[in-house]
Amino acid sequence: MRLPHWLWREALREWRGWLEDLAERFADLAPPGNTPATSTDHWCWERACTRLVTAVADRTQAQSGWYGHCKQVLRWFLAHSGIDEGQAQAIVENAAGGRFGSWITPDVLVVDTATSRFAGGAGRTR
Repeated sequence: MRLPHWLWREALREWRGWLEDLAERFADLAPPGNTPATSTDHWCWERACTRLVTAVADRTQAQSGWYGHCKQVLRWFLAHSGIDEGQAQAIVENAAGGRFGSWITPDVLVVDTATSRFAGGAGRTR
């Protein structure tokens, strides 16, 4: 089945809008100035993770496999903040791996646990 061109265009507009939204969020949530990741306040990393997890869950309506995109967004944010890709992968997997489920919006306790682990990992980067 071939999809009509207008449907493809609409999907690409929606994806671009999401990427632009994420770029704004990353700029707002990134560590201040030229602060190294290790010097950034634990609270700053927790706040960023909480807001990004919540944004992805809302955007995807926590549908099937939403947490895969959530982990991707968290890795992108860490890269945006100057953290090496390998370290970012480890931080995100430690923080979010296995904590979220398909079709389930994460509750406060689950998000708090993930964000605490995320902040702890991001604060230890070199």
